[in-house]
Amino acid sequence: MADAVRPAHQGGDYVFKPHERPFLAGSPATPDHPARRKLGYLLIGIYLAILGGFQNGLLLANLPGLQGHLALTSVEAGWVTVAYNMTNACMSILLFKLRQQFGIQRFVRIAMATLLLANFVQLFDAGYRIELVSRGISGIAASGLSTLGIYYLMQGLPAKARIAGVLIGLGLSQIALPLARAISPALIAGGDITHLFDLQFALSLMAFGMVFILPLPPGEIEKAFEKLDLVTFPLLAIGMGLLCAFLVQGRIQWWTTPWLGWALAGAILLIGAAFLIEHNRANPMLHTRWMTSKDIVIFASTGALMRVLLSEQGFGAGGLLTTVGMINDQLVTYYWIITGATFIGLVVLIARLDTSDLQRPLLVALALIAVAAFVDTQAGLLSRPENFYWTQAMMAFAAIYFIGSAMMEGLLRALAQGMQYIISFIAVFSLSQTLGGLAGVAGLAAFQTIRAKVHLMDIGRELTLSDPAVAQAIQLRAAAYNGTIADPVLRQASGAGQLVQQAGRDAAILAFNDMFFLIGIIASLAFAAILAKWIYNRRRGINPLAKELEALASIMGGAKE
Repeated sequence: MADAVRPAHQGGDYVFKPHERPFLAGSPATPDHPARRKLGYLLIGIYLAILGGFQNGLLLANLPGLQGHLALTSVEAGWVTVAYNMTNACMSILLFKLRQQFGIQRFVRIAMATLLLANFVQLFDAGYRIELVSRGISGIAASGLSTLGIYYLMQGLPAKARIAGVLIGLGLSQIALPLARAISPALIAGGDITHLFDLQFALSLMAFGMVFILPLPPGEIEKAFEKLDLVTFPLLAIGMGLLCAFLVQGRIQWWTTPWLGWALAGAILLIGAAFLIEHNRANPMLHTRWMTSKDIVIFASTGALMRVLLSEQGFGAGGLLTTVGMINDQLVTYYWIITGATFIGLVVLIARLDTSDLQRPLLVALALIAVAAFVDTQAGLLSRPENFYWTQAMMAFAAIYFIGSAMMEGLLRALAQGMQYIISFIAVFSLSQTLGGLAGVAGLAAFQTIRAKVHLMDIGRELTLSDPAVAQAIQLRAAAYNGTIADPVLRQASGAGQLVQQAGRDAAILAFNDMFFLIGIIASLAFAAILAKWIYNRRRGINPLAKELEALASIMGGAKE
């Protein structure tokens, strides 16, 4: 059933041609637009896709500034991150069914309303609780914007290239992350973070105007929601929220904090209950048998592992540069280079994508990660952003090059099973990426902390006052306080404190190098395993997606008839 029969570009009733009809319920039709309208859709799609990534990028880039502005503890700042991720992780599932049930136009109104609301409440600078609510709504808005950007891009591309709209939309949202870090220092140059809130609201107002000036064509609707969805989705959403809280707060409050164990147990119980209900439903929202099949488990595990490895960029290189004293103003060029490398990765992905060989981009990505990680093990106290330009550009290229091919593989596997499997694919892909990213930072942070303590103990055993070199180092540092501290005992203590601080920095840098080495080893092992499988398939002429491509071709052929 169509939710409307009048496309945006027609003055009267209009009957869609067979090739113009929506591919599935909940998506817009694809009429034959004139060239100027196509360009308009394309430009709006680019804007919306970047804006969707900006919601998270600006949060990550300015979290320290936000923490200082609102006088938050590290634990409270962690809850701001949890608020965004817990809503963003699952909302794509709910929004997909909402589009099917109520149509694309209502979806657009909901996406725009949540975006405006999230950024409007921040203008009042009302404090921590409002910030939590705003970030939670932002997670919903970002999920809707990403989908909306893809739909607009597909309207603006030729019919043969529409599938590229999915990759472009996904890629632009990834480009927005380093781009947000590159422009953030200019936004808060005067130390006033409210300029950031003003920008976000202005960007959301522009998006609101764009989608209503040039709306998407109508689509078709069908009954999508069932009563059991009202049970399954809350269980899944609350479980994922608890899991996000566990992963974020675990590295802040440390893993031995008692309530974290209860949060993890609750997450497992609630997510398990949701999956149990879905497993036994006649018409499930999530096809658990497909989601737990060998190919999909490998697909999800690989995607999550890649997010863990790619955490080397944000937590690893970024954390090390912070340790050696670099601030955001000194990292602008660094993030512009990462932005450029991400863009190049997107271009190469689209130009070189081959559905008959989706493992090759994964191999290239793993090789780049391994090389970059091993090179970064040479970092030291004198390392500066320019020492990481090439390695982090490689990481950025690998991130986008991998995620595009991974999404294409999962989409092909889902479409080959039938349209009803799209929600299951969305769940697998979004959860593996979100939870993989959070787990990557959490795991690497724990590893780095433990290794830093080990290195500090090793350094501490060598710092004895009986060592002439240590005594001289303390004296040199104490001499710096001659003009400010009259008491020689206090000067000596201050000099010793300075030496201990330097030892702590040295230990932290050594721990980061250990972490880089670990990432390099894991990436190398994964590369070797996947390369062996790839060579085996190539020599025997086996395409792992042959059945899926054949089934999809049959579906598409039937749809055209």
